[in-house]
Amino acid sequence: MRAALCLALSGLPVLLVGCSINPPAKEPSTASPTQTTLKILLDVQEPFKSTGVLSSASQNRVFSVGYGKYGISCEDTIFIEGVTPIGKFRVNAILSDSKFEMEPSLVEKSGKSRTYLEQNLFKNMNAIDFKGDGISREYGDGYISLAPVNSIPQPFEFNEYDGKFRWYSFAIHGTNNEERVGKKITGGCLNVPSEDLNILLETVELGDVVEITANGPCDP
Repeated sequence: MRAALCLALSGLPVLLVGCSINPPAKEPSTASPTQTTLKILLDVQEPFKSTGVLSSASQNRVFSVGYGKYGISCEDTIFIEGVTPIGKFRVNAILSDSKFEMEPSLVEKSGKSRTYLEQNLFKNMNAIDFKGDGISREYGDGYISLAPVNSIPQPFEFNEYDGKFRWYSFAIHGTNNEERVGKKITGGCLNVPSEDLNILLETVELGDVVEITANGPCDP
């Protein structure tokens, strides 16, 4: 499996627990009045109509979204390359050139110090030319990692590639080419325009819940 993919899960079988577009799920704890709400609606037939909606005490914003080149997977399935999962997800890390927030358990799992990760992780991730076209910064200005709330746990992977320590997870991130937004084109992550991503980086906090839905059938 190519390292270019945002979801690097080589060798894992696809396991389907359910394939309803909106299966019953345990609701997260009630949000406080100031908690950020972020909802993503993926358009199955017309990807360019896929949108994100950010609601918070300081922002109410609608923005365009791109998603996985192989479509949308059913909730409660194992993560596979090129496919964007639906369901409820918790923000467990926020990375950019100037911001580093990560759940302590992930810092421990990395085997690196928090200081090392803060100074190197996003820089390393964004320095790799995944497409091999001579252009890096494919995550744009930042990377907001998402962990499933109710579905099968995602195997997060810290590793080295091309001599750089990096991390793969399901995420909302930027792009070095705005034309990629609003298309079925990613390795499974959600990409958004730079202007909107920077607002997300300023607004979203660890623990916020992101709900991803689709307006059509998922792909088993």
